Amino acid sequence: MTQSNTDKSSSDLVERLSQVDTRQLPADGGPKFNRLIFEPSPYLLQHAENPVDWHPWGEAAFNLARQQDKPIFLSIGYSTCHWCHVMAHESFEDTEVAAVINRDFIPVKVDREERPDIDNSYMSVCQMMTGSGGWPLTLVLTPDKKPFFAATYLPKDPRQGMMGLIQLLEKITELWGSQREKLLQTGRQVDDALLRLDQSASAQGQLTEQPLRQALAAYTELFDPQHGGFGGAPKFPTPHNISLLLRLGRRLDSPKATAMALKTLQALRLGGIFDQLGGGIHRYSVDVQWLVPHFEKMLYDQALVALAACDGWQASGDGFYRQMTEELLDYLLRDLSGPAGGFYCGEDADSEGAEGIFYVWSEEEIHQILGKELATIFCRSYGITAEGNFEERNIPFLQQDVSSLAARVGTDPQELAEFLETARQQLFAARELRPRPHRDDKVLTSWNGLAIAAMARAGALFEQPRYLQAARRAADFICKDLRRADGRLLRRWRRGQAAIPGFLDDYAFFCWGLLELYQANFNPKDLQLAMELVEAAEELFADGLGGYYDSGRDGETVLMRSRSRQDGALPTAGAVLARCQLQLARLCDRPELAERAEQLLKGQLAAVANHPPAFAQALIALDELLGPPLEIVLVPGPGAAVPEEWLRQLRQRFLPGSLLLLASADPSDNPSPLFAGKVALKDAPTAYLCRNRSCLAPVTSSEELLALLDG
Repeated sequence: MTQSNTDKSSSDLVERLSQVDTRQLPADGGPKFNRLIFEPSPYLLQHAENPVDWHPWGEAAFNLARQQDKPIFLSIGYSTCHWCHVMAHESFEDTEVAAVINRDFIPVKVDREERPDIDNSYMSVCQMMTGSGGWPLTLVLTPDKKPFFAATYLPKDPRQGMMGLIQLLEKITELWGSQREKLLQTGRQVDDALLRLDQSASAQGQLTEQPLRQALAAYTELFDPQHGGFGGAPKFPTPHNISLLLRLGRRLDSPKATAMALKTLQALRLGGIFDQLGGGIHRYSVDVQWLVPHFEKMLYDQALVALAACDGWQASGDGFYRQMTEELLDYLLRDLSGPAGGFYCGEDADSEGAEGIFYVWSEEEIHQILGKELATIFCRSYGITAEGNFEERNIPFLQQDVSSLAARVGTDPQELAEFLETARQQLFAARELRPRPHRDDKVLTSWNGLAIAAMARAGALFEQPRYLQAARRAADFICKDLRRADGRLLRRWRRGQAAIPGFLDDYAFFCWGLLELYQANFNPKDLQLAMELVEAAEELFADGLGGYYDSGRDGETVLMRSRSRQDGALPTAGAVLARCQLQLARLCDRPELAERAEQLLKGQLAAVANHPPAFAQALIALDELLGPPLEIVLVPGPGAAVPEEWLRQLRQRFLPGSLLLLASADPSDNPSPLFAGKVALKDAPTAYLCRNRSCLAPVTSSEELLALLDG
């Protein structure tokens, strides 16, 4: 096999390898490729020309390991991962490293985004063995998949206290031959630890306000009052924390909670972590002030931060958060939207062989593009200096919002905003001429569910048809291309190929998207499909103890069927499912769904006191469970539609957990029992408000409706 050409961008490489006619290749890929050439995953294709003789995950690899009595060298990552690229260039493209791996191991590559079950299982192992985790994830397994070594990034040669990969592999090979029983004992200890971890799920948490108060105390202690966010570097957006804090502010009458959430949202939008020219947010910040990001952009971050910004707009009424939402979603529409309707996974941090080079600027470049006057205004506003703030170049950021900047220099805010927008457009156009970072063009059901939720919600709140249309197209795409004839969701689609049975997050996140879509356009088919997904999730993932496994009963079991209980960059799927169950229980008069959600939350929240921010999504579900529930049903008159102003005024209110329904003139399009008995009074549009399972007298004007809400 030939060494891959690192001068080519990842996108060029993946595109070229995607076009290879594999029908004429031998089963091992032949002299130019390894077996990954047959895989659709962009991450696996990035390694298809490595001299390492990679295998995809599967029984063929494990059978070969048994036949040759070799351990498995397992490497897990994803296509937009910077440190995955670093390890690939240093080690997996190196013939010396490849010779050692190929001689003594069976090497297996896994795309963590395609197979979260494999990743979650072995990430738990890595965290138990080392106290930390991350990607690239590196493990050594027995042929029976039992791990006995785990690490993350490893350099080729020893460096800065880290063991070199070659040195490590040679030591493992020696022990495999002379002290194998000791290695196998390590694997058995890991099995025992995983079993104990799984059994701890039987504990029960409190379904009272107490966990919410504990969470507020924890956030208050962790909050960074100067820069926003929580804790020290590196800092992640974790938008579910923001959404929870806004709910805590409302429930517990805590201006402090609301202020922490809005301060963090503002810091995210103004900082270098936000792409000031093209919109969208990077994965995390390496410093406390949100200046220097890890430059990759992930679909799920855009969707979740947009949902949190929608909450911020409703809670504050400040147009700053609406603009932030639209900048995030417009980036998705422009750069991550596929022609068939699905949204792609994300964009790489690297281009032209360096991290972040696509996004950074010298002061001289900006002056050449904008001219002296406009460049001076832009550089002063966005912190651009001759010295730079990142490797002698500049990451644009705002120290204050535009209104505050204008007040500081004594100029008109509108005039300054127009100047900066002109500069932004010119710099963005110039940036578009640069070589782009690699885009991972696979479509994942779960992440698309989050994007659908964000698009639908923003489309409804801001009356923007482009977002509602995008949400509908993505939902239709999943139903058409990622759902089998028997109704089973699939995980991944790329270039016409859909595969891998869907996981719990695929069902929960898509259901979330459908429920947001239903409350945006009131299409009963969305409600029906959401109910089908919740019922299917019960059949596929329920553990019989009130909780849910991450993988389906029809899927592969890796080590053991894992159950995710805590949020990470993504909210835990079980808590999202609980929120869906709670909404559907009310929408469809299915109290048993609420009972399932209660049982699930008792398990999710059992350990909440240890670190409440790790359970933000479960605490959001708890807030909705505790209510009091609020339902608003709008009924048009025989010849008069419900005024748009009614919907507009209701959607401007921050009413988390509330349900807003609009009746159709056709009774068959009103499937929810909440419509029962609700008719137009005096032939005029009528609003019904029910709070805490008690309905108030119907009203026929927006003034009366808003008075009821405020009462």
